[in-house]
Amino acid sequence: MAEAPSDRRSLGGAALGRASAVMAAGTAVSRVLGFVRTAVLMAVLGGVVTAGADAFQVANTVPNNLYLLIAGGVLNAVLVPQVVRALARPDGGAEYLDRLVTAAVLLMAAVTAVLAVAAPVVIRVYANDYSGAQRDLATAFAYWCLPQVFFYSLYTLLGQVLNAKGRFGAYMWAPVVNNVVALAGLAAFVAAFGRVARDTGPQEWTGAQIAVLAGTSTLGVVAQALVLAVPLRRAGVRLRPRWGLRGMGLRSAGTVAGWTLGALLLSQGTALVISNVGASATEEGGPGNAAWGQAFLLFMLPHSLVTVSLVTALFTRMSTAAARGDLGSLRADVSAGLRTTGVAMVLATAGLVVTAGAAGVLLGGGTAEQGAALARVVVVAALGLVPFSATYLVQRGFYALEDARTPFFVQCLVTGLWTTGSVASLLLPADDRLLGVAGSLAVSQWAGAVAGLVALGRRLGGVDAARVVRTYARLVLVGAVSAGAGLLVVSPLSGLLREGFPGAAVLAAVGGAVVVLVYAAGLRVARVEEVRPLLRRLPGPLGRR
Repeated sequence: MAEAPSDRRSLGGAALGRASAVMAAGTAVSRVLGFVRTAVLMAVLGGVVTAGADAFQVANTVPNNLYLLIAGGVLNAVLVPQVVRALARPDGGAEYLDRLVTAAVLLMAAVTAVLAVAAPVVIRVYANDYSGAQRDLATAFAYWCLPQVFFYSLYTLLGQVLNAKGRFGAYMWAPVVNNVVALAGLAAFVAAFGRVARDTGPQEWTGAQIAVLAGTSTLGVVAQALVLAVPLRRAGVRLRPRWGLRGMGLRSAGTVAGWTLGALLLSQGTALVISNVGASATEEGGPGNAAWGQAFLLFMLPHSLVTVSLVTALFTRMSTAAARGDLGSLRADVSAGLRTTGVAMVLATAGLVVTAGAAGVLLGGGTAEQGAALARVVVVAALGLVPFSATYLVQRGFYALEDARTPFFVQCLVTGLWTTGSVASLLLPADDRLLGVAGSLAVSQWAGAVAGLVALGRRLGGVDAARVVRTYARLVLVGAVSAGAGLLVVSPLSGLLREGFPGAAVLAAVGGAVVVLVYAAGLRVARVEEVRPLLRRLPGPLGRR
């Protein structure tokens, strides 16, 4: 069943449009606050190439990596399809949810307790090249940060229950609370201790400074999870402890979870390698984990704003179609999702290439030197953004079919290429190692996207490949022209970066505006119709027009 240009499975449906618009708005607010938080954090800690920033980056990132490994991806892959099926039961899935949530909470509490006790080992694994005071500082931060694993898991668990019931907004708006709490924590840090000098050594940090900085970061994650209790009650979910999973029909879910966990083990193996590459660069005076963290934050911004919001709403519909055995509708959703997200991701790639220098200054502590180190990494990583988002959608296509085995083997390919390239980066000078990591990211994502699409096409009888390729060819051409126009405008203005935050903000606004205007004109000339579902998600008169 081929998909017509504007058939009933397009992404412009009112319900899906409202859901993804609400999520995109929440993500946008959260990401803006996240950027403010990151910029303030780097300014407080003296920039991205400092001992304190790098130690905190490792300690504050490890909980997120471990949560993704232990619970995040497994819950995302398993919960929505299983809960959608459970909702059809006579009790509306109440007993199923009670048993599943009880078991998951107990398991994650136990795992988090073990990780917190093992904080020194965790830091040694993620930053083996750290020595002496640098390792001690990262470990001290980790004791405060590792409890985040439990609350990140709780947030995902409760959020996916809401998503399965069609309540999408709260899940994307909850991180706003996290960022507000963290910003308040940074304000308290500055009020109590002032800014950290750039040449402050790791041995100069006090216990009070560590507690305020890392403790308030964890408090933000706690608030992010607990705030979901309110929308859960409004959705009619009354969770209570209920023991035992026997007879719940979780065998297929366990199979999916096992393959998903395998894929996550592979991806987190890459994260482990990257963390150690960054630590080695830091020890030799180059940009390390703090710089990579900010670069990856920029890389993930457009993916989070558009792809995650769209696909999260679309995944419930895809799972429902798969449960009915309606492969035609599932195929149409995959094709429409690929083409629609492609419009935004190609624009984002062009925008990142043009504004990388300005973004580097804004997130790198306000200096042109540290901003330049960050910008180079952003430009190279941006070349992998389009396939990264495509792979995310393709994975959800497999998960809707309760097939996590195929994504596992695709992840093997991605991990092998990215890890090999990252390890090879150790042969580069310290200042260039993150460029090797970013380049390996781009190459691995393109390989994984192609492999995943081919495999999913075999399961679904095609993914409307000819139409997808035609759309992407036009998008890449328009994106290249818009990036070229943007670079022509911002290059003569690069002196503004020496003015710090104000100059960088002006340059980012000018470059971004040129890219958007040229891209919009190019889409109109090329008659790229897939832009319409995205425009309909704009608020108020803009969307209606």
